Amino acid sequence: MTIQEREAAMPQAVIDDEMIAAMEAKAGAQLRIDHSVNNEYASRIAVTKFAGGIGDINPLWTDQDHARASPYGAPVAPPSFVIGCFSGIQFGWPGLGSFHSRSHLTFQRPVYWGDMVNAGCVYEGFDGPSPSSFAGRTVTDRFRNTYTNQDGTLIATIDWEVINFERGSASSRRKQAKAEPVLPHPWSEDELKEIEAGILAETPRGAQPRFWEDVTVGASLDVVTKGPIGMTDEIAFVAGGGTPIPRLKAHAAALHDYAAHPAWSFRDPVTAAQEPIYSVHYNLQAARAMSVAFQYDVGFQRQCWQLHHLTHWAGDHAWIKEARAEYRKFVYLSDVVRLGGTITGKRVDEDGEHVIDIATEAVNQRDEVVMPGSAVIALPSRHTEGSPAARRARERT
Repeated sequence: MTIQEREAAMPQAVIDDEMIAAMEAKAGAQLRIDHSVNNEYASRIAVTKFAGGIGDINPLWTDQDHARASPYGAPVAPPSFVIGCFSGIQFGWPGLGSFHSRSHLTFQRPVYWGDMVNAGCVYEGFDGPSPSSFAGRTVTDRFRNTYTNQDGTLIATIDWEVINFERGSASSRRKQAKAEPVLPHPWSEDELKEIEAGILAETPRGAQPRFWEDVTVGASLDVVTKGPIGMTDEIAFVAGGGTPIPRLKAHAAALHDYAAHPAWSFRDPVTAAQEPIYSVHYNLQAARAMSVAFQYDVGFQRQCWQLHHLTHWAGDHAWIKEARAEYRKFVYLSDVVRLGGTITGKRVDEDGEHVIDIATEAVNQRDEVVMPGSAVIALPSRHTEGSPAARRARERT
């Protein structure tokens, strides 16, 4: 059998007492993440590339004249930019597959062009092992990321979880499970024209303030659409900083990484090249080796879509205080995802800000909710001086 005739294979293990004891000993550790840091300097090009990589056309991130006239007084990055500075790492549990499952983000200050973003990550431990219908047993890791700027000011925090599963058991169960959806999705030409026309008609709120007094509990947010999702959409997210480790590298630079960390790569049976595990998001052989039928999106990428949707609706004067999301079901290449939300509450919070509570959701063309979530957004009030964005703006010298 030639290498081209083989199926891609990744290391497989089962959860045992030795593995559990080793991971218990790591709980509370401040992780070394230098090899996983990407856009630590928020240059014009880094911010522009990141915004393009998540499909966000708000000129607040890319147009200097627009940004100077905004409450920030200068160009800033999307709140999700911290994800492009450091998202996460491949950590522990050798031989297990893993999926990012949920995140909770809080935002304190904006990132300006020219800022340095310093990230840290603490492994807070794990839950489990637990039985699973998808794989024999799973364990769920818990992490906390913190982000500060060059002045030591806290920018954001992210609490996130990763489900680790016994890859071999998952593969055999997938083969016995009910049929997967038709992939890639068979769109008609008329459907594609309608989807893309709708996307082109989506316009960010931008400079026009959305006042707290003008929103109503029960009202729906404008929809933002992603898709049909293609390989370039995934590569653009990786190139914008979304990848953990290894970063995009080629030839000797990549091989040295893989030699030092064999679990970071697999051998593609079609090309015979070593590819990063992360290529499950754009490489069919990698996805199948991970026991998934087709290439699929990134958990933090989906989170960035949620934040894009919120800033798109709220406008430049608002501030996202926190956002939560769970990543349910796979979003495959060729899928279309529509992000929406409903206002569930209005209040003045403990900081004295006029905030709204939102239930968010992302729904695919099969009417499956692939990302339920929630958010708290501070909006400008007609009865309060300034805006939430202005209150967080840095004094410009």
